Amino acid sequence: RDLPPVPLLIKQQPEDFIVEEIPLYDPSGEGTHVYFRIRKRGIPTPEAVQRIAKHMGVKPADIGVAGLKDSQAITEQTLSLEHCDAEKLMAMKDPQMKVLWTKLHANKLRPGHLAGNQFTLILRPTTDLNAFSLEAAQNTLNMLATRGVPNYFGYQRFGLRGDTGRLGEALVRDNLDEFIAIFLGGPRAEDPADCRAARDAFDTGAMDRALKRWPRHYVDQRKALSAYKKKNNAAAAIRAIDKRMRRLFVSAFQSEIFNAVLSRRIDEIDQIQTGDLAQKIGSGGIFRVEDGATEQPRALDFEISPTGPLPGSRADLAGGAPGEIERAVLAEFGVDEHTFGKVGTLRVKGARRPLRFALSQPTIRNATDSISPAMELRFAAPPGCYATIVVEELTKSRS
Repeated sequence: RDLPPVPLLIKQQPEDFIVEEIPLYDPSGEGTHVYFRIRKRGIPTPEAVQRIAKHMGVKPADIGVAGLKDSQAITEQTLSLEHCDAEKLMAMKDPQMKVLWTKLHANKLRPGHLAGNQFTLILRPTTDLNAFSLEAAQNTLNMLATRGVPNYFGYQRFGLRGDTGRLGEALVRDNLDEFIAIFLGGPRAEDPADCRAARDAFDTGAMDRALKRWPRHYVDQRKALSAYKKKNNAAAAIRAIDKRMRRLFVSAFQSEIFNAVLSRRIDEIDQIQTGDLAQKIGSGGIFRVEDGATEQPRALDFEISPTGPLPGSRADLAGGAPGEIERAVLAEFGVDEHTFGKVGTLRVKGARRPLRFALSQPTIRNATDSISPAMELRFAAPPGCYATIVVEELTKSRS
């Protein structure tokens, strides 16, 4: 709190936000799965997968993905597809995406099969140019490198409308009609005009007009609406949605709960307490802390970190004071650790997530260009961590 905010703007254009996925392993050159690297601009990973699947004549679920990448950025990531024509992949033409290379491997790429992400961010000042201080930014980076970055789920986790957590909560609570009302209706002024018209038509009961209005690339909305129109049944509509998307919604609700726990412990993200479930940074193993004072030196050396819950059937809660915080947050959300056992056809095991993450090789420098004064911030972060949180810590504001 004693460090001043640095007034910066992020993502003024896609070129200001570059993400390069760091592979967990390199493809071997042998096997039935074609690994391929894509560079995309201005579209989210699920949309890229949809376009590739259409080009290759396969289902989106056939395409292996290690991690999801931001839409308002230029990103590179590796995907996989079994028994496919590599030349056809390389020949794909898309104005927002390019296939860079292909190589064979023995297994499908799975979620989490990445070592991390390398970020290059161009940060531009607000109108207060006098406060555009490289020294102030460096001081904050030094603090984050020492104590760790709060491991919040960023706004991207919750969708362009910020409602994926609400959708997940409706699934978890089995409020299926509420889910459909959020997923297909509820137009907002900030919605794209075509989507707003589709949502408005749904809310007024004009199903045919709504189906006609939904843009073709909103595949899950169109599938859900078609099923709902045919059977007038929310459960049937939800079953028509890609299972990975449904899991993403539930995950967003879990993420809201984790963020709430983290906000309660924001002043102690580098502090280990008795009862904590701590994670070993090197191996990822989780253990229950019997004596916080004994383990604290390891936390200061970034060997271990306290964790928070992503609730599920196999995700234990902490004990002691950390456990009291976790149970209080769950109670505020009106759930407990057993609520997530089974959500429709989904089995939600849950997990523990570190309250902080380490910045790897952070650098910041002046990078003024033809557009404006600027800083270039570079660093690597573990999988599942959000670069925008680093910027939010610099600016002292939440997106």
